[in-house]
Amino acid sequence: MSADEFLLGIALTVVLAAGCQILANRLRIPAIILLLPVGFTAGALTDVVHPDQLAPQQFPSIVSLSVAVILYDAGLSLEMRHLKGRTRSVVARLLLLGVLITWAAVLAVGPVLFGVPAAVAVMLGVILVVSGPTVIGPLLEYVRPSEQVRRVLVWEGTLIDPVGGMLGALVFHSILVGGFQVGKGFHIGEFFLSALVGLAGGAIGAALLWFALGTLRLGEPLGTLVQLAVVVGVSAVCDVLRDDTGLIAAIVTGLAVANLRGLDMPVRRPFFETLVQLIIGLLFISISASVTPGSLRPVLLPALGLIALLVLVVRPLLAFLSTSRAGLGGGERAFIGWMAPRGIVATSTASAFAGSLDEAGLRGSDVILPVTFLVVVGTVLVYGFTAVPVAGRLGVSRSARARPLLVGGESWAVALGRCLRSAGLDVLMWAGPEEQRERIRGAGLTLAPGELLATATAPGSRLEGVSAVFLLTDDDDFNALVSVLVQDSVEEPVHRVGPPDDSTGAVAPYTDRDILFGPGLLRRTIAERYERGGRFVLAGPGGELPADHDLLFVVRADGRLEPATATHPVRPGPGDRAVLLGPGS
Repeated sequence: MSADEFLLGIALTVVLAAGCQILANRLRIPAIILLLPVGFTAGALTDVVHPDQLAPQQFPSIVSLSVAVILYDAGLSLEMRHLKGRTRSVVARLLLLGVLITWAAVLAVGPVLFGVPAAVAVMLGVILVVSGPTVIGPLLEYVRPSEQVRRVLVWEGTLIDPVGGMLGALVFHSILVGGFQVGKGFHIGEFFLSALVGLAGGAIGAALLWFALGTLRLGEPLGTLVQLAVVVGVSAVCDVLRDDTGLIAAIVTGLAVANLRGLDMPVRRPFFETLVQLIIGLLFISISASVTPGSLRPVLLPALGLIALLVLVVRPLLAFLSTSRAGLGGGERAFIGWMAPRGIVATSTASAFAGSLDEAGLRGSDVILPVTFLVVVGTVLVYGFTAVPVAGRLGVSRSARARPLLVGGESWAVALGRCLRSAGLDVLMWAGPEEQRERIRGAGLTLAPGELLATATAPGSRLEGVSAVFLLTDDDDFNALVSVLVQDSVEEPVHRVGPPDDSTGAVAPYTDRDILFGPGLLRRTIAERYERGGRFVLAGPGGELPADHDLLFVVRADGRLEPATATHPVRPGPGDRAVLLGPGS
């Protein structure tokens, strides 16, 4: 490949990866639904994006390090305090039974469907046991299931990846050593040695980040750089010592960083999150481009049969056995049984091992990558397009009706909360001072846990069950800072009440993003009008708005809540109701 072709290939891969993710965001679908067919099409039409052309010898190593970065980022979102009780037992059973049942099913039908020897079926089975947070996470964002279901699926999808990668490496070497005869090259000690190397690497990585982030107190830019350097370095060393143990080291490092007390992790990691998104896009485009149309034709129909087996038999059976006596409802158990898409680890593992087995002379190994590709595409399409309607039919999706969080316990803020509740919204309130918390309780409103906002500032965390945040405290700097910290933790923009014109705060006067109600209704103005007798009023649908009242919110007919801001004026439509503030005396 010439220098010009190399530059063109890199540029085209980056543009396709970014373009697919942007388009998927606008269409509100998981990006993988676009990345896989686009990468496949690009590989069929041109050679410049093919990984064997761009990095013929180094591509498997690049994939391994890239997946390690992805798994480290996924590990940062896993807090052990959420994995307890029945959730922990369900996840453990899903991991153990998932590996055994899926592996056994593929081993049983693989030789029949694809005409391959048992060794290839064993390799294919261990590849397909994995799921992946890069697919599960975006799907759950659209489905919005109950909190326990979300945690079960996220933990399973994240933890199964390093387990599958390690088992894949073990099976790969066992097949080579055993002369392609199942069982002859297997040594259980090799498995535990790989686990030990990965755990040791994770411990070293966590110690290095503890020193860099906890002792040196590096800020966000340098903190991001040191995280990337540690994850790549530790994963590479582990892979040199034992194949695919870098995946274990990466996720153990992420888990440790997320759960160690006192570690000064940057709250917002925009560069690192952007890097992970880019890596995901590049990997899917590159690996999909390596699958040729000719390799898919012979295995297309058998692969559809395998997808049907995995989706309709294996996963429901696995979920039924794993969620028994776990305190989950029938709909929740059924939805867990309808959510097992394959992702980047399956495709990367197949890409890494299939070529080596083919070069070693294992008959039938050339079907591993195309079959894995079709299973990934098939499961993503099935679950991607059916997850939302299935969740709705099973009753596990949270209602589209808004559940706003009002932060602040001043008298006028509590009165506003009561008015919103009268509109049928499930209002949640939080306040720091005990006097204000008592006022919220006295008004009959739901009081949020004391640690709620602190939890929302953790990397990758979500304010579960909260659709919007409105900051209404009398501390304008607090409102301004919290609006930045929790912005990525909720579905809708975080809004705050405006500071007085003569504010002398350190932050609030210099930031004006998402100010509630516009410049004429600042915090002091609302509080003073309330003290003079101005009250919050809920206007019914179809009525004229009084001229002497100010429009604060519109409650849409479907339960959505839209605030009035200086940059986003709203008007009620047919069936909508309006929250107004009266003039006072």
